[in-house]
Amino acid sequence: MSTAEPGEGVPDASGAGELRQAVEEVLLGGGRLRTRRDIAERSGVGAERTAQIWRALGFPMVDDDARVFTDADVDALRAGERLIEAGLITAESETMMARALGHHLSRLAEWQVHTLWAWVNRNPGGPVDKAELAGHAAALLPEMELLQRHVWRRHLAAYAGQVLAEAEEGASGPGKGPREHGPGGAAGAGAELLQEGAGVRDRAVGFTDMVGYTRMTRGLDSTELARVLDRFESLTGDVVAEGRGRVVKTIGDEVLFVCETASAAAGIALELAARVHAEQELPRVRTGLAHGAVLSRFGDVYGAPVNIAARLTAVARPGTVLVDTAFAGELAGAAAYQLKVLRPVSVRGYSRLRPVLLRPARPGG
Repeated sequence: MSTAEPGEGVPDASGAGELRQAVEEVLLGGGRLRTRRDIAERSGVGAERTAQIWRALGFPMVDDDARVFTDADVDALRAGERLIEAGLITAESETMMARALGHHLSRLAEWQVHTLWAWVNRNPGGPVDKAELAGHAAALLPEMELLQRHVWRRHLAAYAGQVLAEAEEGASGPGKGPREHGPGGAAGAGAELLQEGAGVRDRAVGFTDMVGYTRMTRGLDSTELARVLDRFESLTGDVVAEGRGRVVKTIGDEVLFVCETASAAAGIALELAARVHAEQELPRVRTGLAHGAVLSRFGDVYGAPVNIAARLTAVARPGTVLVDTAFAGELAGAAAYQLKVLRPVSVRGYSRLRPVLLRPARPGG
C-alpha cells in the first residue's frame, strides 16, 4: 500500500513536488486516486480494518477523504483477504504479518532510496535532472524486484527444506522439531503456533557486541563510523552464515544470531573472536551464548535464552565467550572445546547467573 507524506497537495515552487509525484507514480504503479472509503468498497475490507493494516505497516494515518491510495493498495488488501479465506492466516495474524513486513521492508527501502539519491547527486552542486531520476527509477525498479524476489524464494526453499526434512525424520525432540503444546502436540496447539508465524524449539542463541563502541564513536565522523559498522556487519554475517547459523538482527554494535545446535553456535562465537582480533579497524568483541526453548515469531526470537545470552555478553571480557550452564551441558564431552565454570554473577533479571567460560581446546590437550 502507498504512503501519505506531510504537506501533500501543497504547491512547491521549487519543482520538488512535481519530481516526487513523477517518481511516486513509477514506484506505486499509478497516481494516488483513491480515498480510504474507495479502497474499502473496492476491496471488500472494512474501513476500520484497512486503517489497522495501514498503521501496522508503519504509515501515518490520513483523513478518510484524502486521495492518497492507489489501485495497487486495493490489490494488496484483496490478496490478504484471499490468504485469510484459504485458512493460511487469520485476521489477527494478518496484522502481525503486516507489521513484520513494514518493519523489515522499510529499512530496505530506506537504504535503496539513499543509494539511488547518492548516485543521482554524484556531481555536487549540479541540479537534479527530473527526467533522469524518474527514468532511472523506472529502469531499476524491476531489477530490484527481481533480486528481492529471488533472495526471498531462496530463503523460502531453505526453510521449507528444513521443515520437510524434520517432518520426514519425525523429529520432535529437543533441538529438532517444534515443541509439543498440550495433548494435541505438534498437530494441536504447536501446529497452530506455526500457522500463526511462530514456533517453539530448543535452539542456541548468541549475542555479540563490540567492546568500547560508544567511546570509539566519539572520535569518528559519519563516514568512518559507517565503514566500521559495515565491516562489523559484513564479518559477523559471513561467519554466522559459514557456521550454518542465522542472523536475527543487528542493533548498532550488536548482532543477535541463532543456531540449531550449541556446537555450531560455539564455533561461530570463537571464530568471530579470532577474526575480529585480526582486524585493525574493529574493536574486540565479546559473546554470550545460551541454550533452551526459543519462540520464533515473524523473524524475531524471544525467550529466556535470548535474555540470558544478552546478560552474559554484558559481563564478558573483551575477546571472550561466556555460555550458560544449559549450553555447557549441550557441549559435554565435545573434544573441540574447553569449559570453565565461573562464579555466579548478579545481573538484571537473574540474581545468581552462573557463567561458563568457553575456549577452543588446546592442540594436543
